[in-house]
Amino acid sequence: MDNLLAGPPPTHLPDLPEAREALESGAKASDVAARFPAYPAAWATLAEEYFAKGHAVTSYAFARTGYHRGLDQLRRSGWKGHGPIPWEHEPNRGFLRCLYSLHRAAQSIGEKDEAERCLQFLKDSSSEAYDALAKG
Repeated sequence: MDNLLAGPPPTHLPDLPEAREALESGAKASDVAARFPAYPAAWATLAEEYFAKGHAVTSYAFARTGYHRGLDQLRRSGWKGHGPIPWEHEPNRGFLRCLYSLHRAAQSIGEKDEAERCLQFLKDSSSEAYDALAKG
């Protein structure tokens, strides 16, 4: 019998091996995002790169794109708007990185409410992701 008090099961995004391998092999994140627009890790990489260069607004735009692409995939994977999105599952990391990047860019441009919402969403989704990204 299922434990009804346990909450929703963890959600695991599907792997996109061709996109992952392209990014891992050194392809430009912009090329990977253009070829595989549903791959959140490419958007996360772009958001991180542009934030590091001091372009918070561009980072925000890339992070928001990856965040929304990731939400679409989460919903298709059975996610109902809450519940664990484990950091340990590699394909989830792109979405979680986008969520953190959105927090960081929103904070940088003065969007305090959104920054706080994104950080809380990250904590609620994966304490491991929060520890790795926000405390990192």
